[in-house]
Amino acid sequence: MALDSETMQGLLESVERFVRERLRPLEHQVAQEDRIPAEIRQEIAGMGLFGLSIPEEHGGLGLTMEEEVRVAFELGRTSPAFRSLIGTNNGIGSQGLIMDGTEEQKQCYLPRLASGELISSFALTEPEAGSDAASLKTSARKVEGGYVLNGTKRFITNAPHAGLFTVFARTDPSQPGAKGVSAFLVEAGTPGLSLGPIDKKMGQSGSHTSDGIFEDCRVPADALLGGREGQGFRTAMKVLDRGRLHISAVCVAMAERVIDDSLRYAVECKQFGQPIVEFQLVQAMLADSRSEAYAARGMGGGVARAVRIPGGAGYTADRGIERFYGDARLFRIYEGTSQIQQIVIARNMVKTLS
Repeated sequence: MALDSETMQGLLESVERFVRERLRPLEHQVAQEDRIPAEIRQEIAGMGLFGLSIPEEHGGLGLTMEEEVRVAFELGRTSPAFRSLIGTNNGIGSQGLIMDGTEEQKQCYLPRLASGELISSFALTEPEAGSDAASLKTSARKVEGGYVLNGTKRFITNAPHAGLFTVFARTDPSQPGAKGVSAFLVEAGTPGLSLGPIDKKMGQSGSHTSDGIFEDCRVPADALLGGREGQGFRTAMKVLDRGRLHISAVCVAMAERVIDDSLRYAVECKQFGQPIVEFQLVQAMLADSRSEAYAARGMGGGVARAVRIPGGAGYTADRGIERFYGDARLFRIYEGTSQIQQIVIARNMVKTLS
């Protein structure tokens, strides 16, 4: 349900102010400590940001995709760890439930996801199944009263803090590829579910991932998402398609933030007796970056050349630009690698000819 223009504008202004006054001053601390302060999580919950995309009848704000993207443009102008905290509850961790869950499943989990009481995770990727999600090996064997899950999931965003996992597993080993895959809602603390150590990454400090390990993990029959087997892969693809729009908006916002920082540096830094912004090559990089970001805002994705403008200072840690360079790399993997996105685009181009 779309918000009226006045309410939407008020939300955007609140998020912009929160990012500017509360989140940006904490970026260095989060990067150094690799954690988001507990009080920030509480403030985020108080603003309703955990439930941006969750329907109003289940306690969320019920934003349309367009409205969610507009909010993502604001959230993306700070360290991505803050956005990642709420990202799964609004995206991959809740959308399968919203799209394909039973009414009982929605009533049980969505209000707690919208309030931030529960953090959700999307457990699809495996050690040998990333881009080729249909080849996953985690199994879900049907037993009396439910299913027994076995397998390992890898690089699962927010897994160390999650209270609910959407887990994709093969219920029919006789069906190759996507047809035999189902989705399950598994609560943290379920016997047989354990987590690996928090992954060490080149960027995105404060946003945590880890393995999810299922060893004879027994779940009840009503944990089957939507109550139907064989629908899991279809659910996963719908969820990822939607999430790509959100991620692209975050990438654009990050590019715009770093361009602004680079411009400020170019004005302040002097070489050969003048600000480096007076040099034509620096001007060209700034202009190209701004042009690409402007185009990307319209298309929903983008990159910037910002690290090259400050030179060596862009590689060191005293201005924060290097942090965004490491942070941004992960967005070429989120919701499908850049190569998978190329395949999706090409296939859709072919469809236009038929």
